[in-house]
Amino acid sequence: MSTHRQVRYRDAGVDIDEAGRAVSSIKRLARGTFTRGVLTDIGSFGAAYRLRGMRRPVLVSSADGVGTKLKLAFLTGRHDTIGEDLVNHCVNDIAVQGAQPLFFLDYFAAGKLDAPVTAAVVSGIARGCKQNGCALIGGETAEMPGMYASGEYDLAGFIVGAAEQGKLLTGSSIRKGDVLLALPSTGLHTNGYSLARRLLFEQAGHTPATRLPEIGSSLGDALLAVHRSYLKPIRALVAAGLLRGAAHITGGGITDNTPRMLPGGLAAVIETGCWKIPPLFEVLRRLGNIPVDDYRRTFNLGVGMIFAVARRSASKAEGLLRRVGESPFRIGAVIGHRRGRPRVEYQ
Repeated sequence: MSTHRQVRYRDAGVDIDEAGRAVSSIKRLARGTFTRGVLTDIGSFGAAYRLRGMRRPVLVSSADGVGTKLKLAFLTGRHDTIGEDLVNHCVNDIAVQGAQPLFFLDYFAAGKLDAPVTAAVVSGIARGCKQNGCALIGGETAEMPGMYASGEYDLAGFIVGAAEQGKLLTGSSIRKGDVLLALPSTGLHTNGYSLARRLLFEQAGHTPATRLPEIGSSLGDALLAVHRSYLKPIRALVAAGLLRGAAHITGGGITDNTPRMLPGGLAAVIETGCWKIPPLFEVLRRLGNIPVDDYRRTFNLGVGMIFAVARRSASKAEGLLRRVGESPFRIGAVIGHRRGRPRVEYQ
C-alpha cells in the first residue's frame, strides 16, 4: 500500500480549471473573426481553411513576436493592445510581398494563467484580425510553472496569406531612378524596447506614468502605441499597379530593412532632412548619446513603411495614398551601385 500523499496537477502549479476559463473566452473572441474560408471550430487538433478565388495562389507566411514591449504591458497592467501589435506586425510582413492575410494562429504561454489577462491579450489579437480581414483559427495557450516570472507571459504569432503568383511583390521590377515614398510609424512599433526601457526607466529614473513635455503624453501611452497595419495602403497601390516593392521598417531600422526589397546592383539613398523625427526618438537619442548608426538600426525613427514606385508614377501614388487617409512623403530614391549587396546610403 502506497504511503505517498496524493498529488494533483494543481500542486505542480497548473490550474486546469483556470485554463478552461481562459480557453472559453478565447473561443468566443476567435469565432468573431471567422471568415468564409474557416472550416473547423476552435478546439480542433488542427485548423482547416479553404482557399477561394485564386487561379495560381502562392501562400506567404510569417512568424513573429512582440519582444520586450511585453515588459510595458507588465509594468502598466495594460494587456489589450499587445495582441493587436502582434497581428499587425505579421500582416505587414506578408503584405509587403503582395499577400492578402487569410488566417492567424497565436501562442500564449505563462507561468500561471490568469483568465482575465489572457482574454485581454486575445481580445487585441481578435481586434487586429478583424481589422485586417483574417481569421483567428487556432493557437496554443500554455501554463508552464517555473518558466516565467510571476505575472509575465510570452506571446508569438503565425500568419498565412495568399497572392496570385503573377502578382507577388519580389522587388524584381525596381529600377534605378525609382522614387521611395514613406509612411509614418505610430511610435516604436515593436522594436528597440530593450534600449528604450534601459534609458527611460533604469538610467533616467522615469516611470510609465511620467509625462515629458516634448512627447505630450505619458511614457506608458507613447511606448504602448499600437504597431499599425499598412495593409490598406499597400492593397490600394497594388490594385492600381503602382507598387514595385515595399519594405516594412522593423528591427534593423531603415538601414537594414530597405535593402530587403532591392534587387542586386541597386542601393537606396535616404534624404535625412525630408521628415521630422518624432520627439520620443530624439529623447532616447539624447539620453543615451546613441551613435548615429545604432540610432538608425535600432529604431524606425518615425518611418513604418517604404514603397518603391516609378518616378513617372510617384505623384499619382502620393495622391492615391492621401485618398486612403495616409500622409506620404518622399524619403529618397533608388540608385545603381557596384559594391556588392543592396544597401542604404544617407544624405
